[in-house]
Amino acid sequence: MSHIANTNLTQAQLDAHWMAYTGNRQFKKDPRIITAASGHYYTDADGRQIFDGLSGLWTCGLGHSVPAINEAVANQVKTLDYSPAFQFGHEKSFQLAEKITEFMPAGLNRVFFTGSGSESVDTALKVARAYWRKKGMGTKTKFIGRAKGYHGAGISGFSVGGIPANRVLYGQGLEAYHLPHTQVPGTEFSKGMADTGKERAEDLLNMIAMHDASNIAAVIVEPMSGSAGVIVPPKGYLQRLREICDQHNILLIFDEVITAFGRMGAQSGSEAFGVTPDIITMAKQVTNGVIPMGAAVFKQEIYDTFMDTGGADYMLEIPHGYTYSAHPIACAAGLASLETIRSQGLIERVKQMSPIWENYVHSLKGASDAITDIRNYGFAAGISLAAVDGEAAKRPFQIAMSMWDKGYYVRYGGDTIQLAPPFTTEETEMSSLIDALGESIKKFS
Repeated sequence: MSHIANTNLTQAQLDAHWMAYTGNRQFKKDPRIITAASGHYYTDADGRQIFDGLSGLWTCGLGHSVPAINEAVANQVKTLDYSPAFQFGHEKSFQLAEKITEFMPAGLNRVFFTGSGSESVDTALKVARAYWRKKGMGTKTKFIGRAKGYHGAGISGFSVGGIPANRVLYGQGLEAYHLPHTQVPGTEFSKGMADTGKERAEDLLNMIAMHDASNIAAVIVEPMSGSAGVIVPPKGYLQRLREICDQHNILLIFDEVITAFGRMGAQSGSEAFGVTPDIITMAKQVTNGVIPMGAAVFKQEIYDTFMDTGGADYMLEIPHGYTYSAHPIACAAGLASLETIRSQGLIERVKQMSPIWENYVHSLKGASDAITDIRNYGFAAGISLAAVDGEAAKRPFQIAMSMWDKGYYVRYGGDTIQLAPPFTTEETEMSSLIDALGESIKKFS
């Protein structure tokens, strides 16, 4: 099906926009243009209703056009549209910082605002290096990420990230090394956390032996890897990483850009999996995707180290920040988003509905020989697909386009289809989404 006929765009306009993470040549032959959004649905240029099977880009767990957020943003625009981020403040940034800490594990209570998840990761890595210098251990500069990890699109993010397609084009990044991923043979089609795979954490000991803890600043992982296709940690794995980092004086960073604020049926991935890191990065759900915003949250001791060594009280404790840090409109959206999550009990709803979602997703097992694995946790699921014509990414693209034609938006990336429905998704919507996906997978088997 062609979707170009009803757009109001000229070819020159289409050509002018170099789109992010998009096959620009294919898209501009047959653009998929979204014109509106409400509740769980997008409207496309053909006037069709499209079920949002990924909550935007893991961003809009509350659905779209949420009245409380719309009202908060509109009021803020009329009151204070922008406030300088350096040396001056506005009330909502402090209110939102406190609100965020209410969702964080005990001890992580100092919030540094950014404009995105990529900036949050960059902030966390910079602070980690600076922290060790403040502690008199300036040789601790190296980072350890993980294969299949995604930590944003900045130079630091692709350096610690472990998705090959996001790295190979750009050459040398920061000095970083990578743990193996946790998709262990024999754990395919696990529901939730697999029983085996914890042993993959022991590879961290080998890296420490090779590079020495005196040279390693931090380990950064996603509690659950989202962009690689919903890779759920095996039981005990994150706990073991925490133990090793503690034993060798290495900071542990959780990238919770996807997992924070309800997606896991918990306040954070840290809470869901029972492990507390030293730093948490976040974005996406903090404003329900309405306005770009991110943050890095630090344990008190890290913050105190900078305050205690900051010199005269008018001096900068850390020369870092962004023009749009703690943007007033983003703060207003963030307060409304988090208050809505709380007042509507949406974290508990995700927790209660997750077993139902799990059953629907795993009902696809055996529907096609093309399905090689299914993984899930909370309101997230990833489906791995066998390569076709030697191209791992081809079948997921074909399936996603078929789903779009059927009226469903899902994410395709690498060899996977990824799903993350809104927190208020009804069982009938889950059923129809999975039925349509099963049909699309069979079509391209």
